Amino acid sequence: MTRNIVAILRGLTPPEALAIGETLVAAGISKIEVPLNSPDPLASIARMVQAFPEAVIGAGTVLTPEQVADVAATGARLIVSPDTNPAVIDASVAAGLLSYPGIMTPSEAFTALRHGATGLKLFPGSLLGPEGLKAMRAVLPAGTEVLAVGGAGPANFADWAAAGVSGFGIGSALYKPGDTPAQVAEKAAEITAAYDAAMPGAQP
Repeated sequence: MTRNIVAILRGLTPPEALAIGETLVAAGISKIEVPLNSPDPLASIARMVQAFPEAVIGAGTVLTPEQVADVAATGARLIVSPDTNPAVIDASVAAGLLSYPGIMTPSEAFTALRHGATGLKLFPGSLLGPEGLKAMRAVLPAGTEVLAVGGAGPANFADWAAAGVSGFGIGSALYKPGDTPAQVAEKAAEITAAYDAAMPGAQP
């Protein structure tokens, strides 16, 4: 198994994409999303798709089926949304892309799964917390992949792991606009070490 960490590179610019992407892949983080409210996100995604075929590259903050089509045209493989939009999930599945819609309630979770979502993005994770995830796990189908995003970090990875989380989406704790590759490498090292300690058996 590999680390189930999605790097959320909000604010990334195309000139930075290759250096930051290379840093993350070298650190053992091979799932990367560029939110569509970043500067020229499709260009950044396309560059990383070409440069890192071994990684799972895609877009975040995907709100419409039209945006799914734009992302698919880059060769990306991952669609992440902040909400549960069946039309976006349907478009992602039809295009053969991984679909991670944002959910907060059991109703949203089951709606997403009925439409074929690959996994669930619990967002913002800080509102529901590990205890909320633990309660939701009691009703979700066994094996459902749930990523905690927003409010999950090295300090509480172990709490989330105990509640049954499958992985994490990490944004500003990993990358902020203007960060150098060296700064990202330092933060990635801390995050992967904490992940490996909290979720034994999941690291490469």
